[in-house]
Amino acid sequence: MPGLLPPSEQEILLADIRAVVVEAPLYVPAMPKTGTPMSVRMTNCGLLGWVTDKERGYRYQAIDPVTGKPWPPIPQRLLDLWNEVAGYPHPPEACLVNFYSPDAKMGLHQDRDEKDFDAPVVSVSLGDDCLFRVGGTSRKGGTVSFRLSSGDVVVLGGEGRLAFHGVDRIYPNTSTLLKNGGRINLTLRRVNSPSIRSS
Repeated sequence: MPGLLPPSEQEILLADIRAVVVEAPLYVPAMPKTGTPMSVRMTNCGLLGWVTDKERGYRYQAIDPVTGKPWPPIPQRLLDLWNEVAGYPHPPEACLVNFYSPDAKMGLHQDRDEKDFDAPVVSVSLGDDCLFRVGGTSRKGGTVSFRLSSGDVVVLGGEGRLAFHGVDRIYPNTSTLLKNGGRINLTLRRVNSPSIRSS
């Protein structure tokens, strides 16, 4: 959904995310088993947050591993956006906040740590453009790439819910939204099926 969020909405949402980061600071996660640092910095908001480390790997948990406190709530503007585009009757439980510096990237992966694949993944781009790559449900399949700009929204749902996807590169200085450059990606996710309490 190119340009779904106009510049004024991007500014307001950025202020919301800055407030989240004050409560739950960005940190560098580690890959499972190897402990290799990822190239993005991240945090979360919502009832649950996606985390990874060398010892326990990919998972969702209610406590920020850096602060030892519950994650801050998802901003209302993001909940409204979910209601607008998700086509799913239950609210998201997690919002992963990834910050990409100019040299950061994200390898091809599936979002499959959730228990409810009926719910889509809703992704919001803020800041510098990126080259986004998406394929099918097999890593061996072909992929297509397209450029995402600040204010673009991507919904991975239905047959595309488990599509492999990644970020191949950041295009520095393509947005003035972030004073020092870089890209923020907000990923709204429903973790549990509606019959399971997440608290």
